[in-house]
Amino acid sequence: MKFADLVCEHVEELAAIDTIDAGKLFSAGKAGDIPHAAELLRYYAGGADKVYGKTLKTASQHQAYTLLEPIGVVGHIIPWNFPTGMFFLKVSPALAAGCTMVVKPAEQTPLSALYYAHLAKQAGIPDGVLNVITGYGETAGAAISSHMDIDKVSFTGSTEVGRKVMQAAATSNLKAVSLELGGKSPLLIFDDADIDNAADLALIGILYNKGEICAASSRVLVQEGIYDKLVKKMTEKAKTWVVGDPFDPTVHQGPQVDKTQFDKVLSYIGHGKREGATLLTGGKPCGERGYYIEPTIFANVEDDMLIAKDEIFGPVMSLMKFKTIEEAIKKANNTRYGLAAGIVTKDLNIANTVSRSIRAGTIWINCYLAFDASCPFGGYKMSGFGKDMGMEALEKYLHVKSVVTPIYNSPWL
Repeated sequence: MKFADLVCEHVEELAAIDTIDAGKLFSAGKAGDIPHAAELLRYYAGGADKVYGKTLKTASQHQAYTLLEPIGVVGHIIPWNFPTGMFFLKVSPALAAGCTMVVKPAEQTPLSALYYAHLAKQAGIPDGVLNVITGYGETAGAAISSHMDIDKVSFTGSTEVGRKVMQAAATSNLKAVSLELGGKSPLLIFDDADIDNAADLALIGILYNKGEICAASSRVLVQEGIYDKLVKKMTEKAKTWVVGDPFDPTVHQGPQVDKTQFDKVLSYIGHGKREGATLLTGGKPCGERGYYIEPTIFANVEDDMLIAKDEIFGPVMSLMKFKTIEEAIKKANNTRYGLAAGIVTKDLNIANTVSRSIRAGTIWINCYLAFDASCPFGGYKMSGFGKDMGMEALEKYLHVKSVVTPIYNSPWL
């Protein structure tokens, strides 16, 4: 709890660090990322004394029970899009489970992780329990994945690198692995939806954190009855979105994290134009300096276009039209990913049917990006396996041990 208190005491510095490192909005860091990090710490602090096994009823003359024990040394490899949030998604449950750990932040955004290591020491966490190393993925990350004395790796990042982590784990000591990987999440908007609210959800879903979020609603599927009205409303709203200095409280969107990501996003926008999608708004860099990109909306997107298939990780929305519930479900599932999805409807039957039919780890109904410490988050298919948040996250850092003792002539067996 002292660690959480120290995080809250340094909210200004920490938010500024993530803004400088990652281009994140300073106001969002102060109001969201940093306080939520402290909430995660407190949530798992409350779970630390609730780690226990079960007494078992055996069919033989034995007493049996299980113990839950720390898995051991954990290697956390975290991405650059949420330097603070990802740090505590990994560290908090691992600490509650009783593990020691090595954290490797992304080379683009290492500063806040180093600050958190400093605060952990001030909070009284013993030396050697929470360790932060900086470096590149191909060196430091690879060393964690292949190290014979690391018992588990928890990785968040691209599917491509996730494969390498699994391979390294398999060829070293067969360490346990959990992966939270890419996404191409659909937002399904049905004819009965409120147009204004649906437009807001769709825009926040793709433009929040300048689209650098794994669960971004990058595919927006709209039923044909409201398609034209919704497209017009979203285009109008997107044109009012303010892109600029992330320290400016009036700005909605800061710069992409670096030139590599900036160029990647612009490359996908080029693919969208060449493949025949209709550019409704945006599609260009903003300003003369920095890695700023206009909020971009494409209409008439087909399932086989690159912008509909690949994770872009930028402020680029692909709009598609559907007629029936069955068609919507088919389109939503037509992806190699399965991280999240959203449904906007007033019809409970539609919400229930669609939420059970989409193969994704999180379904948001009439909301989007509604994260909570108690709700497990993780994917299906090539979005990975294993959960962050919720008590399920704590469980992945535990081993189950069975203890069996013979009992002779007991009247209770």
